Amino acid sequence: MTGFRHNKVIERLAAGEHVFATFSAADPTAAVELTTTDYDGVVFEMEHKPWDINALKDSFQYLLSRRQVFEADSLAPAVTPMVRIPANGAEKAQWHAKQALDLGAFGIIWPHVSTVEEARNAVAACRYPRLPDTALYEPAGLRGDGPHAATRYWGISNIEYYAKADVWPLAEDGEILVGLMIEDQLGIKNLPDMLDQVPGIGLILIGEGDMSQELGFPRQYEHPRVLECKRRILDICNERGIAVGHPHVTAGNVKQVLDDGYRFLMSAPVRTYPGLEKARELTGRA
Repeated sequence: MTGFRHNKVIERLAAGEHVFATFSAADPTAAVELTTTDYDGVVFEMEHKPWDINALKDSFQYLLSRRQVFEADSLAPAVTPMVRIPANGAEKAQWHAKQALDLGAFGIIWPHVSTVEEARNAVAACRYPRLPDTALYEPAGLRGDGPHAATRYWGISNIEYYAKADVWPLAEDGEILVGLMIEDQLGIKNLPDMLDQVPGIGLILIGEGDMSQELGFPRQYEHPRVLECKRRILDICNERGIAVGHPHVTAGNVKQVLDDGYRFLMSAPVRTYPGLEKARELTGRA
């Protein structure tokens, strides 16, 4: 199994492909349902939902299917688990990232990152320390050493994990994806400096909800001012070869999302009830 990627999201981004992902609550039932989908990755949503570390641990386990692992002849989960942590970038809550990574997360999404300092903290919190005279020193790692649950989840030894658990694309073979959410005007203003001064940012995710709130057009994602801000983010990232994520992809907007240049597409799973709907129609209760 030498040379294969544990992180299928990074594998597709590195190949210049699109990634299909979704948000999900840290819930074992939801995790089981995701195993039968064609998503490349899932972001367990813990910013606006409770930070329940035990539920997150269980969700990671239930996301695995023994048959999928056997048939794929690969240790990589079919759906790559990532976590959106609760703290905004300015709060610099490194412990949330540390706990999620120590359970086996393959990526951390940091909400509301607005400055170079916050971006550097986000990347550093996902890296182990290195001596200043070693290669790939910056941003200097801050992550504490306790990956025993992660190594079991990844199916590798501690030494193998240390070799792989660095951030991509700073480390070419790194398996940890650091995603920053840009959600305000300050973040847009500072985004070029973030990307130019902080190596290791693998994804920018547009936070159009908070952005539209700040602009005074709550949840009006197609408002010209909101679209202008999203276009600026896309242009800045495209100039630097950084993938941009769209958090609200639907059947109605996906063509436009692709035309705009987004490469990380997040769509919500939809539960349908065709039997109920047909029965209501036939009984006059539709």
